Amino acid sequence: MRPLFPFRIEVRPQPSTSMVIGVSLLAILAAFLVSGLILQAYGMSSVRDYGVVLQETLGSPQGIAEVVRKTIPLLLAGVGLALAFRAQFWNIGAEGQLLAGAVAAAGVALFAPIPAPWLLPCMFVAGFVAGSLWGSLPTLLKVKVGVNEVITSLMMNYMALYSVQWLIYGPWKGKSMRGFAYTDPFPQAAWLPLIPGTRVHWPTLIVGLTLALGITFLLSRTRLGYEVRVLGLNPEAARYAGIDGARVTLLVMLISGGAAGLAGVGEVAGIHHKLLGPTQISLGYGYTAIIVAWLARGNPLAIILTSLLVGFIFASGDVAKVALRIPVQIVEVLNGLILVFLIGSERLLSYRVRWAPASPPSLPRPSTSRPLPPGEGEGGDGGDGTSDLQHTPDVERL
Repeated sequence: MRPLFPFRIEVRPQPSTSMVIGVSLLAILAAFLVSGLILQAYGMSSVRDYGVVLQETLGSPQGIAEVVRKTIPLLLAGVGLALAFRAQFWNIGAEGQLLAGAVAAAGVALFAPIPAPWLLPCMFVAGFVAGSLWGSLPTLLKVKVGVNEVITSLMMNYMALYSVQWLIYGPWKGKSMRGFAYTDPFPQAAWLPLIPGTRVHWPTLIVGLTLALGITFLLSRTRLGYEVRVLGLNPEAARYAGIDGARVTLLVMLISGGAAGLAGVGEVAGIHHKLLGPTQISLGYGYTAIIVAWLARGNPLAIILTSLLVGFIFASGDVAKVALRIPVQIVEVLNGLILVFLIGSERLLSYRVRWAPASPPSLPRPSTSRPLPPGEGEGGDGGDGTSDLQHTPDVERL
């Protein structure tokens, strides 16, 4: 409890679902108000522009489809990160694991002599395995040597980025490449089917929803899920209970990295149909998925909603750049404001402010002791300079 006159800040108990939703909506509204001021300063009409964005994203089937398309990689990577975070393993490397999955899928599509009916399943398996292996190195460094996983997983993102660039400019360079680097197109059998009239690759969407349900079941109904929860709540208690923390962490990261790898498969097989530059494959999905998992408070089912929310923010940015011709820098600022307000609102869920005015000062209580009669001073002085002891009969006889 911290005093903040005339208020008092207290730790809030577990917030209710309605409170989480209400605070998040208020944070989004506040972000829109601040963004409106920025648009007004730029000489634009915020009310009209917001109407255009809503109409182009949520007011048409094509707009809703684009929101869902942006949601798919966030859903896959976010579910994997939520599992890692529940085990207190801070995986910041989903971006690199996504790119590793994209590279593995591209390698299978371009070079593996696999019959057409089995090509897409093999691409998904390869992407999952590649993401898992890419995430296993920071895990082994953590459990065997004690190296901080935040640093190693973050650095491996850059290793994956430059590996993709080396491949598309070097050994995998496409024969028809002009300008931007890319590989040869995938064969038709390596293209994911789409919902007609959209760019939503529905097999990856089904995989993402299934994974969210599966991780929820794993955490609540399996022994591994119990070990993950205990390890995340109290590593010492997990050790005393006989739980092998290294084994659990490695298994968790194999699943987490594999989920991000599946997101990479969906992007190259469902959207681009070739391996491109890393910033074209992923628009920062791996980093943004951290926010998605955090806003969901580690709940895999809630990630379905938070990924839709962030997917809407991404799609709105695209509309603002194309339909409203807002510079990309301002669009990034507006998107960042919404995320900052959402993250900041989490503190309102962790603490509450209560009115606690200072109480008036209490008056001193009146003394109930009997006053000393005149002549009785301190130290038993009888008034004539002699001690009370000297006036006792025993002393006079002496």
